[in-house]
Amino acid sequence: MLLGRMRKEDHEICEVIRSDDGIADEDPTAQCQKKKHKLKIPKNIPIKIFTKLQKNFKSEETLRPKTQLEEDHEICEEIRSDDGIADEDPTAQCQKKKHKLKIPKNVHTKIFTKLQKNFKSEETLRPKTQLVVDRDGFEGIADFPGDTEEEKQKHAIKMKLKIPDFMKRKKNSKSHETLSVELDFTGNLEQNRLTEAQQQLVKAEECLFGSNEVARTEEMVDKLQTDYEFFILRLRMAIYDSFNEDNQETLKSALTSILQEEEQDRRWAEVAVDQRPKWRPTKCREMHDNLLQTVVEERMKTADEQENKVDKLSTSLKTEVCRMGKQVQKDLLRVVQNLRECYPPDFDICRTYAQLYHQTFSTRLQELVRSSIDFEDCHYILSWIVNYYPKDVLKHVQLEEHINNSSIGPLLPEEDLKRLEEQYFSYKENEIRQWLVTALEKEVKNFCDDFDPEIMDGYYFSNLAVDVLPLVDATVREVNTLLGCESKARSLLCHLGRFLLSYKASLEELLKRKQENIPKTLSASLNNIYLFRDYVQRPEHLFSDDSRKACLSTLADLKNICHEYFLSRIHSELKPLYRKLWTQAWFAKHSEVEEELMKALENNIDQFKELKPVCREELLAELHVEVMVEYVRRMMKRKLKLKNKEQQDAAAEFMCQDNSQICSVFAKVGSKEEWLCQILPKLSEILRLQDLGSLQIEIVTLARDYPDISEQHVLAVLNLKTNLSSSDLRRIKGCLSESRDREDTESFPSFFSKVLVKQKIICHLPC
Repeated sequence: MLLGRMRKEDHEICEVIRSDDGIADEDPTAQCQKKKHKLKIPKNIPIKIFTKLQKNFKSEETLRPKTQLEEDHEICEEIRSDDGIADEDPTAQCQKKKHKLKIPKNVHTKIFTKLQKNFKSEETLRPKTQLVVDRDGFEGIADFPGDTEEEKQKHAIKMKLKIPDFMKRKKNSKSHETLSVELDFTGNLEQNRLTEAQQQLVKAEECLFGSNEVARTEEMVDKLQTDYEFFILRLRMAIYDSFNEDNQETLKSALTSILQEEEQDRRWAEVAVDQRPKWRPTKCREMHDNLLQTVVEERMKTADEQENKVDKLSTSLKTEVCRMGKQVQKDLLRVVQNLRECYPPDFDICRTYAQLYHQTFSTRLQELVRSSIDFEDCHYILSWIVNYYPKDVLKHVQLEEHINNSSIGPLLPEEDLKRLEEQYFSYKENEIRQWLVTALEKEVKNFCDDFDPEIMDGYYFSNLAVDVLPLVDATVREVNTLLGCESKARSLLCHLGRFLLSYKASLEELLKRKQENIPKTLSASLNNIYLFRDYVQRPEHLFSDDSRKACLSTLADLKNICHEYFLSRIHSELKPLYRKLWTQAWFAKHSEVEEELMKALENNIDQFKELKPVCREELLAELHVEVMVEYVRRMMKRKLKLKNKEQQDAAAEFMCQDNSQICSVFAKVGSKEEWLCQILPKLSEILRLQDLGSLQIEIVTLARDYPDISEQHVLAVLNLKTNLSSSDLRRIKGCLSESRDREDTESFPSFFSKVLVKQKIICHLPC
């Protein structure tokens, strides 16, 4: 009898699927014999999982004869209180659609009672059901385990009897009172109450194997093993469907039963092998972990592109990598938001899923890297490894708290990563070298073709620096970021140093051609030089000390080439006017000489208006220095002799006027070399002073302010004052020598070192 009950429970797990077509004329008994017993299989569970279990049922169904009660139950599947069929007998009603026996409202209760008795003996063998009772009308619905809501309505047994008022209880206005009946194993399994089903299995297991005194047959053991297989199957279904939000309660029950099974495995581990059930240990936890890996691999393989919002990228590899990366983040977020609440802490489910997704992603990336990939795909994979995956995916605000990145490990093994990095760096190095060569060739071609540079915002402009620097900087930054190696990034900047040397050689070659567009070309080149120098000087750029020093030296040479070209032309025009300074003509007609010099200076400065302000400022500052140097040099040539105090005072006044005019001209065009405006007034004061002590103090002060002034410079100025005696000159020289010994090492602007004084002038001075 126990075997019959256990087989009956197995049979009820399988849903009866009727083939309605072609049997309308057969009798109910023949129809029942054509029924096919099939196990309901969820769409997302592989069919192979059920193969073994299906075979068990086929063999059992062929051997076990049907009882009369089962045939009655199959014919009379439902008893409903429907209208319109009062005159039909039960056998005719079985031929209706869905083989239902319908009892109209006007059928006497005794008929219903008689039919009920036919099923009474069967109900003791069937799974216990839940009966919901309406106190007002005694309406009951019997639920069959595993039925959906639609199927529950299909298989329902409804009873509605009039109950006298004195038997009615007080009705609850909000809800009906419900009486619950405990389900057996099959019912719990079909209702996904896996924890309760597992407990029932354990109880049955303990009954069969808990004592040697209990007699157990092979059929009883096989039946219990089959129940366990069904239970394990339900566990797999629940775990496999973990990401289904409607499956959360089932998943919780499954996880609890897994922990209980682990405890039962440990309990049987202490028992001899021949005395324990042959299905022990069930290893449900191991099964769970393996199935999670399968779930992750399938989700990574079949992730929907549209769902991930992945646009079609330029290559199929990019699309695949992006899709997988986004799937990792999406699923890990669901783990943290939903699944984490279902799992007991012992499972450490966030770390487990993170490790599984990480390993699956890593495995696929290794396969891609070890195949032949081009630079574009190589770069994209590196970007995911270094940037997107660790910073965007794993560092998501909701994931960071639950996932420890340091415990996950790298996406690629060191060997694969190194090979990827070498491929990437080699390409980038060749790329930056080719960019620089191509850019310079284009610039030189414009030189040779005598093309005028562009005018932008009123200034001559060349695209060389604008084209080169962003590409170089972006490449250096990208290499440093993706490879995490500053030495390799610095090595790329060495190519910029070699490029600047080639640029310098090209400009020198241009000057030899003596083309008409040289001034315009050099004006545009000065802007390039300034941009290159500004880039090299910035400390945040990854130049080594030697590389930065070499680049700045080359840029200084480039600037000097351009400045020398412009300034030499100006000085050539001003040379006739320079010759009049500190001559009798200058002393006699100072205003005319001064006006002529200032006018020529202004005209030459005006040609620099097409230079960018920063470049013009540097050029005019240098011109300002050179004009002042030339003025002092002309003064120290000793072509003018100042014999008395009146002449010396007049010369000092003319000198101050010249200084004011020169500084005014340069100040108007933006020169900021204000320190130059102090030199001529200090020298004029030496000419004006007649007292030897005051003269000594002034010379010592001058030597302190301009340490580069030499004794020859001082004597050349004093040589203008013909009223000084030899002893006065010796005392001044001695005082100057003493002051030199007490000088500190503070740095001062260099000026007098640029003023060349002929040695023969000093030779005629008295000793």
